[in-house]
Amino acid sequence: MDYELRIIPECPNSAPALELFRAALTSEGVPGEVRVLELVSEEQAAELGFHGSPSFIAGNRDVFPSTASPALTCRVYPGKAGLAGLPAKEELQAALRSASSSS
Repeated sequence: MDYELRIIPECPNSAPALELFRAALTSEGVPGEVRVLELVSEEQAAELGFHGSPSFIAGNRDVFPSTASPALTCRVYPGKAGLAGLPAKEELQAALRSASSSS
């Protein structure tokens, strides 16, 4: 399966998101590289169904599906302490497991 981190320029969560993505994959025993794609236009966001930065993609599908309109924007994830710029590692791992079982 291919893995991709989609971000926007100057997203403050880009580097931590890449580190989190790699750590979650390692914890799940999943080999592979994470490709980083920086989106720079609203057209790109619409074409890819991009719902904000950072977005975690597995098998060309967002592992945290969203009903928000595609846009070049920051993304927030719900967590135990409220909204945050990144999901918890455990939540990302669960989303990755779900993505791999549905592929």
